[in-house]
Amino acid sequence: MSRAFLAFVCFFRILFGKTLPPEAAKLLPEGALPKALPAEASGKKSEPAGERKGEKAAEKPVEKPVEKPVEKPAEKPVEKPKVSAAQHHKDGALALLALLQREGRLVDFLREGIDDAPDDAIGAAVREVHRGCRKVLEQYLSIEAVMPGEEGAKASVPKGFDPAEIRLIGEAKGEPPFRGTLRHHGWRVVDAKLPALSEGVDRTVLAPAEVELSA
Repeated sequence: MSRAFLAFVCFFRILFGKTLPPEAAKLLPEGALPKALPAEASGKKSEPAGERKGEKAAEKPVEKPVEKPVEKPAEKPVEKPKVSAAQHHKDGALALLALLQREGRLVDFLREGIDDAPDDAIGAAVREVHRGCRKVLEQYLSIEAVMPGEEGAKASVPKGFDPAEIRLIGEAKGEPPFRGTLRHHGWRVVDAKLPALSEGVDRTVLAPAEVELSA
């Protein structure tokens, strides 16, 4: 290939971004060409990583979305309506009164007018009421005296006494301890074992009405 024709070829290769022919490369001084030509300049297409030398890119496994179990909302426990302290005390008092009525007919006795009744009839009625009401106290309540001692005996009220336990009769002068006469030793409930109050029972009914059926 003549140098004129080689120069013509090199001109158009450079114009269109092509590489020089080997004959022209030999005529260039040393160091004019790069040591390693890029793959695109050499006319070879670069192969993607993993596909060189007959290797194929490893296919990544398709991960399936993990389905989370559907959580059911926790069921709220059914709350029972709270009973106030006043209502609880009222129910307890009515329950005790119902026991006194059932065992001793206390309500019947107190509601009955006895002003015109003869003494012997009253004595017999009181004996029955006393027997039944005492049974209730001994069975369900444990009671002790607040100030042990015989009524009419001398007594001393200590300093710092509880007015709910000791009631002073008369005018108190100075500071305790006070000296006086025991008029009543008082009562204190040590333990109460009343039956459990069932729900849904009308406590205002102290005793049910009784109807004797005719034959």
